[in-house]
Amino acid sequence: MNPDIQIKLGEWSELQADAQAVRTAVFVEEQKIPAALEWDVMDAQCLHAVAYDAQGKAIGTGRLLPDGHIGRMAVLNTARNCGVGAEILRQLMVQAKHRGMQTVQLNAQISAEPFYQREGFLREGDLFIEAGIEHVHMNKNL
Repeated sequence: MNPDIQIKLGEWSELQADAQAVRTAVFVEEQKIPAALEWDVMDAQCLHAVAYDAQGKAIGTGRLLPDGHIGRMAVLNTARNCGVGAEILRQLMVQAKHRGMQTVQLNAQISAEPFYQREGFLREGDLFIEAGIEHVHMNKNL
């Protein structure tokens, strides 16, 4: 991973503006997911991770829910394939382990399944549609 990339962990109240900017760019604008489906009450209950580039611009985000689900993983198109998403994911998994969780799970867009497999996640169950996009449930023992 690029040493100029920094990951900040925190509450929604602290990281909302930056996480929202990334999620809006990726999910709402790029993937055309309705904004009403993107925002939920769980954001206030999650641990959030935001990646910043050398200029301090938010370029990636993800969240850890209290039940061990990782979600809302997003990296700006211009910052993909540089290890940003993997570092966000790894830091969220470390936090899950620190919180006593023995497994983490997520719903991966089918196009991202190979990414999560490289990080040790295993597919569980059949494909399903979420927000109009094919997903698969995946989990990993910590």
